[in-house]
Amino acid sequence: MNATHANASQAELDKFGALASRWWDPQGPQRPLHELNPARLGYVRDRAALAGARVLDVGCGGGLLSEALAGEGAQVTALDLAPELIDVARLHLLESGRKVDYRLQSVESLAQEMPGAFDAITCMEMLEHVPDPGAVLQACATLLKPGGKLFLSTLNRTPAAFAVAIVGAEYLARLLPKGTHDYKQFIRPSELAGWLRAAGLRLDDVSGLAYDPLRRKAWVGGPTAVNYLACAVKS
Repeated sequence: MNATHANASQAELDKFGALASRWWDPQGPQRPLHELNPARLGYVRDRAALAGARVLDVGCGGGLLSEALAGEGAQVTALDLAPELIDVARLHLLESGRKVDYRLQSVESLAQEMPGAFDAITCMEMLEHVPDPGAVLQACATLLKPGGKLFLSTLNRTPAAFAVAIVGAEYLARLLPKGTHDYKQFIRPSELAGWLRAAGLRLDDVSGLAYDPLRRKAWVGGPTAVNYLACAVKS
């Protein structure tokens, strides 16, 4: 798919595609994602039965969460618009032996093909990187079965998030490549709740996602001023 015709920024796709070769390196530029992944998976697992469930991972990157969901017994379809990332994700399956259906496809396109197909959808660390987050949420709502759940993680638009996620992580600690985030695209929980309502989804939970880079550990709970997770349900 030509990304210029999708709800995506080609500059963003190029930026993350350039990291593909080291996506699965726990000491590499995606180290924070490796350390956030167990907490993200635990949040989903605590709220949805994954064994045998049809699960969609939107903005899957190189497949960290996709493979973890498959490891819980879910039947996973995973989407991304960066071809380099899909190539790396598919290649890693040869090493892990897990089964994930990786697709170079937008969520809006899949929504036209497979409405009401999924028990759960995850969309982690992606909404703050697309031009129209509301359109992504609308497509996810279309793809969910009635009673299905949508799991999200993103960054709050607060001074604390600017200090931690950009100044601290990108410039001081250098945990992330410079330019990974754009503060203007961070999303307040109230904004997220409004988009979810417009898509016909009910916000069920918002929880802080804490991260300690020194101990290399993440956990669910605490303030939502920087990172947060959300769960929404389709009526």
